[in-house]
Formats: sequence, C-alpha cells, structure tokens
Amino acid sequence: MTIPQLQARMAAGVLTPSELTRAYLKRIKTLDPKIHAVLRTDPSAQRQAAASDARHRGGSVRGPLDGIPVLVKDNVETRGLSSTAGSLALAGKPPHSDAVLVARLRRAGAVILGKTNLSEWANFRAQKPTSGWSAVGGQTHNPYVLDRNPCGSSAGSGAALAASLAQVAIGTETDGSIVCPAGMNGVVGLKPTLGLVSAKGVVPISAEQDTAGPMARNVTDVALTLAAIAERPPSAGAAAIAERPLSAGAAAVAGRPLSAGAAAVAGPRSARDAARRLTGSDGFGGRAAVAAAGVGSLRGKRIGLWRLPSLGQAVDDVMTRAAHRLRTAGAQVVEVTPPYQDRLAELEFPALLTEFHRDIDAYLATRHGPRDLADLIAFDRAHPAERTCFAGQELFEQALAAPPTTDPGYRAKRAELRELSRRSIDETMAAHHLDAIAAPTNPPAWTTDCARGDNDVIPSSTPAAVAGYPSLSVPAGTTGGLPVGLLLTAGGHQDAALLSLGAAVERRLHAWRAPRYLPTTGPGTTER
Repeated sequence: MTIPQLQARMAAGVLTPSELTRAYLKRIKTLDPKIHAVLRTDPSAQRQAAASDARHRGGSVRGPLDGIPVLVKDNVETRGLSSTAGSLALAGKPPHSDAVLVARLRRAGAVILGKTNLSEWANFRAQKPTSGWSAVGGQTHNPYVLDRNPCGSSAGSGAALAASLAQVAIGTETDGSIVCPAGMNGVVGLKPTLGLVSAKGVVPISAEQDTAGPMARNVTDVALTLAAIAERPPSAGAAAIAERPLSAGAAAVAGRPLSAGAAAVAGPRSARDAARRLTGSDGFGGRAAVAAAGVGSLRGKRIGLWRLPSLGQAVDDVMTRAAHRLRTAGAQVVEVTPPYQDRLAELEFPALLTEFHRDIDAYLATRHGPRDLADLIAFDRAHPAERTCFAGQELFEQALAAPPTTDPGYRAKRAELRELSRRSIDETMAAHHLDAIAAPTNPPAWTTDCARGDNDVIPSSTPAAVAGYPSLSVPAGTTGGLPVGLLLTAGGHQDAALLSLGAAVERRLHAWRAPRYLPTTGPGTTER
C-alpha cells in the first residue's frame, strides 16, 4: 500500500496515524528479532502520531507524509536518539538537534519511528568489511534468506522495508549505499542529485559524493518523501527540477491492488487532485507529489542496457527478462557500455581517503567522543567490542596518512573523477539518445561471513555516485529466491524525470515479492 492509499484511508476515517504507528511498532517487535534491522524505536512515536491524529481530525494535514512512520539510518542525527554510525565511539551521546532532513520530515508531519542499523561508519573502516554489521547493532540479515547479506551501508533501512517495518526509510550513499541495499532487499531506493538533500547532520565520508535519500517499497513513496526532504534547488541547473512539467507517471502506484478503503485514489485524476490538495502544486515538492499520483508510459522511451556480465549469468538472465518486458511495453532498449570505468575505479578510492580525513575531523569536533580521526583509531584499538566481526580499520589508517585536500595530486584526481564520471553518463546518453541507462543494481545476496567480508564487485553505482547524478533502483526480479534490482541512471538534476521513468518501469516489471525469511537457500527456490 502506498502513501496516497494510506492518506485516502485516513481521510475516509478508516485509519488513523496512531493505528498505523502501533501496527508498525508491533511488527518491529515481532519480526525484527529475525533480521536485526532496527536499533531502537523512538519513545515519542505514539505522541507524534497522536499529534497527527489531531491534524487529520482538524483538517490541517501538513502534506502526504503527515502521520506516515519513517525509519532513519543511524548515521543521521535525530534529536534525543543515539545517532552512532554504528560505532560505540558515538553511542550513548544523542545529539541535541536534528539533521536538516529529519527536521524537514518532522515539519512534513512524518512520525519518526526509530533508527536503523548500518554497516559501521558506512562501510568506511576496514578494507574488507561485512555489510550490515556494526558494534552497536550486530549483524542485520537479509529478510529473503537470513544467512545472506543485506548489502550496505544502508543495510537496516533496506531490510526493514523488505520486512514492512515502516512505510519509508532514509538511507545515505557515497557509492552504492542506498541503491545496493534497495536492490538486494527487493525495495526501491533513490540516490538524489548531489546537494538536493542537505547533508548537514549526517556523519560524512566525502562532501564530494555523500547524499541522503529516500527508500520505500514503491516509487510513489520515494517521490513523495523526496518532495518532503529536498532543499530548494541549489543552482540554476537544479531549478529546472521545479520548473519542468512532469509526466503523469512521475511515481506511479506499483500496480498492487487497492484496498476498499483506498478506492478513492484509484483514478489518476482524483489522485492528482488529492496530491494538489495535500501539497500545493508550486515548486519541486508540489510537482513531485502531484506526479507521484499519476500513471506513466514507457512508449517511446529509450533505455540503454549496461549488462555488466561480471555479475554472473543469473543476473544477466534477470536483465534479459526485464529488457523484454520493457520492450513489450513500447520502450526501445539498446545495449551500451559507458566508457572510463576502469579509470574511475582507479581514482575514486584515493580521493575518498583524503576527503574522509577532512570531513570526519570536522564532524567529530561537533560531537561528544573522539575529537578527530586519530582519536577514533585509538578508541577502536582500546575497545575489543569494535573487533568482534572484523578487526581491521585499514581505511581509517590510510585516510589518516592521505594527502590533504590542498595537495595538487589530490585536486587533479578529483577533477578527473568529476569530468570522466559525468562524461561516462552524458556521452552514453547523447550517443544513443537515451532517457536513462539501466544496469543490474546488485548480484544475488552473498552469504554473510565476517572472516571473508563482502563481495564488493558492484560497479553500476559508481558513475552516478562520482558524478553527483541521480540513480534509482527498482526491483527487477529474483534469482534463487534472492532479489535483483534494476539501476536507472540519468543526467544531473534529472531526479523528477528519473522518478517518472522509474515508476513506469516498476509498474511494468511488477517484480516485488514478499520475503519468506528462509534460514538458507536450497532446493525449491525459483527464478522469476
């Protein structure tokens, strides 16, 4: 069920925000012990929901997120709740204020339900980490097959959504950390254009690539959440988001049947009218919300399929089936290989090391605990609990020794990264007259193993992550009972158009399947 459907039920008096919040809290209590996705629930969640009840009764609903329960990744500062990045170094010292994006969620009327586990320090501590593990929260499990990995670093957000523990979750990404957990947990995740969502109050890796973004079980809810958390477009180029007319399908309902109580939103026209009433139609937020209620078409769309055979035959078979379904809906799918990928892989990591040292030092100076990266390294050495899954902190140590951001060599690397990543997308799209590039988001989830660490060969997220362009993962299918996502990438400031296309793709593929919480894989699993 989507947010517009829930709001229709609330407007009809058959559901209240308090009832919805209680249902999710009960589900967390019942199911989360299997997957360890939620670190803590917010003790004020029911009070937040009661305030939303009053607004709904009084006709003063703030927008489509009013009364909608949202989980927030634990590297995003949330007033009164520990915000740890998964590290004991920040545990027990909750921030006194909200990250900007959390403040925007509250202003939109969302119910902050709690905090989700993550890969400790957003997977930027050890050379070979285990995604979904943190010293604070332990190991998050993939709800589809419990001994498989949820990917990271937004592991808890992805797993919680797959298990229906909230309507929406917030993730963060430097490279892959929203879209990979979305793909591997069978949900939807948007990495927005860099700067569209404020990073203030988010534990950093690199200001040159970091962004928070919405995750949900459908594109509709992702679009509506982006409308709530997005800043005013920060540049003339970004202003095009607000000014560009959106197609009717900017975030179409995923094709799931409506309940009787939600029948009021069945018609596209009435749904768009409801969105206008809830949000207004001016600016990016209103236009995204209105478009979220529409129904899109793939006819005439041109999509470039980047197959990435390194992810294996099973994933390639999912891509082949997805491409066939998109073609039968009228899309033109052509095969592409974006250039410069080897050079991007060579340059990205050294640049991130330098940026992490700069940004984590500045961030730690604002929190109680270690004052800088050197203090943080010493903390980890002194606390054995930080080493119960993997002992290494090689990335911390390499970052400490990395050249500063004033170094000419670093500056040359970052400039080349920016140019080549953007050219890899822009040139591919221009050469083939594309609306988007599509690629597999993820391989089938690997077995979680602290000794071996992650399978980290997932290159599809890198071009958009380094360029600062938007990317959107939607479910594409399954192999052996494990989800595979389709990653859609577009040019800079094309978030609205990408959501429109993603909604149409989602509706055509109709690939979401509920998790079964299998202990392991075995005979009887099927591909779809």
